[in-house]
Amino acid sequence: MQTALFYVQIASAILLALSILLQNKSAGLSATFGGSGSGFSSKRGVDKLLVNATIFFALIFFGGALAYLFV
Repeated sequence: MQTALFYVQIASAILLALSILLQNKSAGLSATFGGSGSGFSSKRGVDKLLVNATIFFALIFFGGALAYLFV
């Protein structure tokens, strides 16, 4: 069980890092400090998919860490 959780942690960490790095640079807090000032806009297409994937992988990572703590 611990081995499976270990591999889930590794995979979710890699996928979480990739989903963060693939996001648009002008989105979020970076726009405040010199990014493009295009104002507020809704996420569409690939941007929305990456945001949802980041949230999903973060939840998997956090849940795996908690599960690994109690096993």
